Amino acid sequence: MDSGHIAWMIAASALVLLMTPGLALFYGGLVRARNVVSTIMYSFISMAIVSVVWVLWGYSFALEGSGEFIGDFSKIGLSGMDINDGEGIPDLLFVVFQMMFAIITPALITGAFVERFKFTTYMVFLVIWITFVYAPIAHWVWDSDGWLFKLGALDFAGGTVVHINAGVAAIAAALLVGKRKNPGLESHNVPYVVLGAALLWFGWFGFNAGSGLKAHGVAVNALLVTNTAAATAALTWGILSQIQTGRMSAVGVASGAVAGLVAITPAAGSAGVMGALAIGFGAGAICYGAVLLRHKTGLDDALEVFAIHGVGGIWGAIATGIFAVAAIGNTAGAIEGNVGQLGIQAIAVIVTILYSFIATFIILKILDLIPGLGLRVSETDEDQGLDLSSHGERAFVDDGAD
Repeated sequence: MDSGHIAWMIAASALVLLMTPGLALFYGGLVRARNVVSTIMYSFISMAIVSVVWVLWGYSFALEGSGEFIGDFSKIGLSGMDINDGEGIPDLLFVVFQMMFAIITPALITGAFVERFKFTTYMVFLVIWITFVYAPIAHWVWDSDGWLFKLGALDFAGGTVVHINAGVAAIAAALLVGKRKNPGLESHNVPYVVLGAALLWFGWFGFNAGSGLKAHGVAVNALLVTNTAAATAALTWGILSQIQTGRMSAVGVASGAVAGLVAITPAAGSAGVMGALAIGFGAGAICYGAVLLRHKTGLDDALEVFAIHGVGGIWGAIATGIFAVAAIGNTAGAIEGNVGQLGIQAIAVIVTILYSFIATFIILKILDLIPGLGLRVSETDEDQGLDLSSHGERAFVDDGAD
């Protein structure tokens, strides 16, 4: 094993974990003040629950075994794994790195149902969703025996596994939970949003540059194109906002940066810097349009999870088939003459959308029918705010308040 690779992957794992608190701040700033603690807790409890599920059976189901569709029970409780096993980095470090991806993915979904979803039901949902939705898709795409991996689908760091998966699951959740009674008209804390986006941008360097599992040239390229796409998308979104409204929204620029980060994720191991500029520009423009379109529908995807993560992930996965450079990732895209890669990418996108939506819808529907669970809080709790009704705490207390 190589000590340099090990040191880098430990740091990359920590960077990816930091993204979940970043997401918590990003989402927490967008909701009304009486739901900040609740919104942040959706992300924070994912760090606890998914970590336990991952080491008990999640990793084994996702990334072990020889099946094409799901792993097996061979590494339940990380059975038989030794600290000295591995090539390049210890196998246990790979478990840790992949755990961080599993933690943030269901936390992304929560943006669709904030301010109205039962926290206790969400805890049960986390366990089931990681087991029956995240683990199979991760196996298809990232395990060498997975059927999409064998097909040749490119997803360097999670465009399908993380972002399309979470974005489509968000639609299923928003449909079943229904609209909020009284959506807020504006974000309660814009600095939280920008700080959260900044932490996501910072952590994303581990997310993408760490996905090669080595400290090498591909990691350096991934870091460069990640920053380039994020910057381009943020600028694109901001300019479009300026043109449309006459103002450049801080929340919009932050959202654009996240859209760019999402879109470059599957291509970070194969696209060059010019491809990153194109992917970032596309993400800023397409996701901006998706937000405007969502506002014209009856879907209350409260924090635009599908418009940013779903649409951004779809664009990024397809764009990978366009801009992949063989000299970087060993697979050419359409620009270099390999038009067939576009078809492979489209298959990966379509099956991820279908499986994630259907499986998530079924899971949530069953949870909604179980006595004592259900998806939505009572009208009284929703009016009071989930911070007090679910957690008995408030994010902000005025001087002299009880």
